[in-house]
Amino acid sequence: MQHRWLISLTVLLIGLTLVMESVANQQKSLKALLDEKKDNRRVLLLYGRDDAQHYLIEQQEALTEYRKEMNERDLDVIVLVASEVTEPDRQFLMSQFKLVPSDDFAGWLIGKDGGVKETYKKPADPKDIFGLIDKMPMRKQEAKS
Repeated sequence: MQHRWLISLTVLLIGLTLVMESVANQQKSLKALLDEKKDNRRVLLLYGRDDAQHYLIEQQEALTEYRKEMNERDLDVIVLVASEVTEPDRQFLMSQFKLVPSDDFAGWLIGKDGGVKETYKKPADPKDIFGLIDKMPMRKQEAKS
């Protein structure tokens, strides 16, 4: 069963045209990647344990039909599978995002200022995510221009 989820997740990650990034495939640390995005992009950071990847799949599937809305809001998605997270990145997640490694799923909406705007313990409805983003002062300024 676990292999089916792993294969499904891999296919889903490859098939999505969303801006999805796997930190495990990056040479940079998670902190460096988030620092690069600061001031320019919002980030939906998703973390899932290996035996609970169905939550990651569920969240990504929910986002697939909202590519346009994600682009309008400068929103990138970063997906982290527990077994592929380096120890320094795990420590960073625990200290900066209060990650509890035993949680099946965790998500954080990070604003352009680098601050955590919302924490998720289960997959979120994309419309709720967009509603929260649209209330942000920086987003209101963007919508006016």
